[in-house]
Amino acid sequence: MDPFKEKAKCVWIHGPIIVGAGPSGIAVAACLSEQGVPSLILERSDCIASLWQNKTYDRLKLHLPKQFCELPLMNFPQTFPKYPTKHQFISYMESYADQFDIHPKFNQTVLSAEFDSSSEIWIVKTHDGFQYFSPWLVVATGENAEPVIPIIHGMEHFHGPVVHTSDYKSGSEYKNKKVLVIGCGNSGMEVSLDLCRHNAIPHLVARNTVHILPRDMFGFSTYGIAMSLYKWLPLKLVDKFLLLVASFLLGNTNHYGIKRPKTGPIELKLATGKTPVLDVGQIAQIKSGNIKVMEGVKEITRNGAKFLDGQEKGFDAIILATGYKSNVPSWLKGNDFFTKDGMPKTPFPHGWKGEQGLYTVGFTRRGLHGTYFDAIKISEDITKQWKTLKNKSCSDSHIILLNKS
Repeated sequence: MDPFKEKAKCVWIHGPIIVGAGPSGIAVAACLSEQGVPSLILERSDCIASLWQNKTYDRLKLHLPKQFCELPLMNFPQTFPKYPTKHQFISYMESYADQFDIHPKFNQTVLSAEFDSSSEIWIVKTHDGFQYFSPWLVVATGENAEPVIPIIHGMEHFHGPVVHTSDYKSGSEYKNKKVLVIGCGNSGMEVSLDLCRHNAIPHLVARNTVHILPRDMFGFSTYGIAMSLYKWLPLKLVDKFLLLVASFLLGNTNHYGIKRPKTGPIELKLATGKTPVLDVGQIAQIKSGNIKVMEGVKEITRNGAKFLDGQEKGFDAIILATGYKSNVPSWLKGNDFFTKDGMPKTPFPHGWKGEQGLYTVGFTRRGLHGTYFDAIKISEDITKQWKTLKNKSCSDSHIILLNKS
C-alpha cells in the first residue's frame, strides 16, 4: 500500500467538523462563516436537507408559520405564504447555502467520531477511508436520522406493500384502495388526509393518546398564540386555554376514537418532545367517516389486520407513520453525553454543548426554532476558541491542511 496515499487521507480542519447537512448543520456553518471561521460539513447523502428532499410526502407544508422556521441571518422571501410548502422550504435551504458559500462534502458516511484525549483532537472516520481531525465536533444529524420500523406480529406475511412514511410521496397510487395507516401523529394524520383526497380509504390506528389542535385560531397561528401567552401566563393556564378553544372549534376528539393525554399540549411538548397534531382538515374527514379511526393493531394477517377491539379487516397496503429516531449511538464513540436513544442527556436549553469540544444542534425537540438559537450559541462559543488558537501552530507536518471544504 502506498504510504503517501495513506497520509493524503488524513485531513486537518482549521475549524469544526459538522456531521449532517440538514437545516441544523447548515445553520451552524453559516453562523461560523459570518465570523470568519471555516468548517467542514460531512453529509452521507448527495444533497443538503436530504430528509426534506428525499423522505417527505409531496403535500407537506411547514406546520408552523414561517417566522418560527427561519434559520439565522436570512429570512424567508416575503412572497412565501404563511406556511411554506416542502418545495419552497427546500429552495430556501439551497439559497441559504449559496448565500453563505456553504459546500458540504457529500456522500460521506461517518463510521466513527472519537475524541483522542492525548492530543485533545476529534478524529472522524468516513466510509471511504478518510480521517478528519479537529478540536471541535458538531453533531447535526438531528432527531430524525432513521425511520422507526415497529415489530408487529405477522407483518412479514402481509400480501401487499408495507412502506414507511419516509417512502410515501402521494396518495395517487392508492386510489380506491383500503390502506391501514399505523401512527396518529402529524405524519399519520396528514397521510390519511392525502389518501382521502386521492379517493383511497384510510384506516388510522390511534393506539396512543394525542393532542389535536387547530393549526390556526381566529386567524392567528395556534403556536404563535401559545408562545405569546406563555410569556405572561403559567404554562398550565395556557394549555387550558388551548384545549378550551380546540374543544370549541374541533369538538371532543374522544368521540372519534382519539383520546387526549392528561398532560396539556405545550407542557407535554416541552417535557417529552411529543408534538400536538395540527388540524388542517383531518378532523372533518374523521367526522364524516372518510378516515376511520381504529383502536390498535393486535396482529397483521396475510390479507389485513386484527385489532384490539376484536375487529378484523382486509387491506391493500400498510403505511407506517411511526416516526424517526437519532442515529448518534451508531457512530459517536466513547462519549456519554448522549442517551442510548441518541438524545442529549442535558435538557434544553443547555443541551447544545458537551465537553472536549463537542456540540449538538437539532436535538432540542423544538424544531427549527430550537435550531435557530442553538446554532448562534455554538458559533459564538467556537469562534472565541478559534480566535485564541488562530495564531498557534495546531497542525502536524504529516497532515494535509484544509482551510475550506
